[in-house]
Amino acid sequence: MTAVRKLGATLLAPVLAVVIALVISAVVMVAIGVDPFRALEVMVDFGETPTQQVTAIVVILNRAVPLFLAGLAVAVAFRMGLFNIGVEGQYRLATVLAAGAGAAISLPGPLHLVAIIVVAMLVGAVWAGIVAVLKVTRGVSEVISSIMLNFIALGLASFLLTGPLRGSEPGASIITTKDIPESGWFPSLNGLFDALGLANPPRQLYGFLLVAVVVGVVVAVLVKRTRFGFDLRATGMSASAASASGVDAKRMVITTMLISGAIAGLIGLPDLLGSDHNYGTEFTSGLGFLGIAVALLGRNNPLGIALAALLFAFLDRAAVPLQIAGIPSSVVTIIQGTIVLAVVIANEVARRVARRQAESGGAVAAPPAGDGSSPEAGSAPPTGPALTNATGAAGRTDPTGSAQ
Repeated sequence: MTAVRKLGATLLAPVLAVVIALVISAVVMVAIGVDPFRALEVMVDFGETPTQQVTAIVVILNRAVPLFLAGLAVAVAFRMGLFNIGVEGQYRLATVLAAGAGAAISLPGPLHLVAIIVVAMLVGAVWAGIVAVLKVTRGVSEVISSIMLNFIALGLASFLLTGPLRGSEPGASIITTKDIPESGWFPSLNGLFDALGLANPPRQLYGFLLVAVVVGVVVAVLVKRTRFGFDLRATGMSASAASASGVDAKRMVITTMLISGAIAGLIGLPDLLGSDHNYGTEFTSGLGFLGIAVALLGRNNPLGIALAALLFAFLDRAAVPLQIAGIPSSVVTIIQGTIVLAVVIANEVARRVARRQAESGGAVAAPPAGDGSSPEAGSAPPTGPALTNATGAAGRTDPTGSAQ
């Protein structure tokens, strides 16, 4: 029963946010002359034939993989109480350098893939590390520094693409890096459709989906079941209290940002290794900023982030059918925007309700005893002796408004 109540408390805010967002979006659609029921019908129409239906599912899954990784990158920093707004620049710079490195080297298949992935993770980690170093040494807000580094990263990526790493011919309308050899391509998962007796779609299901699942599991275990995860959450609640308890808060800031940046470096690889095989001027952008919305909706939980990524991927896929049906694709943007606003409000309401219930009950949850487990979602933040005695005040919640 306790597990059911925990699940209900965790899902309450995001589900409520999605429902409210759909209602508001419907009102807006009516105001602009769009039939919301017709729009919904088009969005959920996956086609008439089995091939069309499976293809639509593949498109959603392929879109969800980078969104899931982006949400994880943001969520790791959120757990620490840090706003890594620089995920966009981190993954774009990591992808262009990984594409350049992948095209420049020649290795056997598995080693080639590993080399590309390592380069991407290192670049993302180093770029995020700059933010961390500025914060712990000079006190620079990670919000300001990461936003400014976004512009630097995008400018540097543009310079590399049009200069040292350019692979397209002069005068080409689309500028790209050199193509990565086939040994550096990630195999697709289309064989699963044959094994399951389903229609094999013309699109390739990204094999990087498996990597994303592994990363999600590792992050979940790291945050929930390790001493590092406990120190991370404790430092996010109160850096001074964590320091008084023996945690090196500055080291935790740097380590957390390095992990967040390394995950961010993976965001562009599903498209790079699964379909494009090069980085160009038309490479997918904006995933870093969407990752913030995905992390908010998923409440920093890997499973919740996966569901949020699928929802946003479903909405993105619906943009083209809406246009074909004569409905403005801006409907998708309206829904996504209202979801972000609604989830922020819902999380804050849930947090305040939980805090009032805890105060009226006269009981406040004590922090975990070093086992890496966290309090129930939606419950008041830990304020046990290890945190309150050092500061005289209760710890704080994470940036999403949910309890850590």
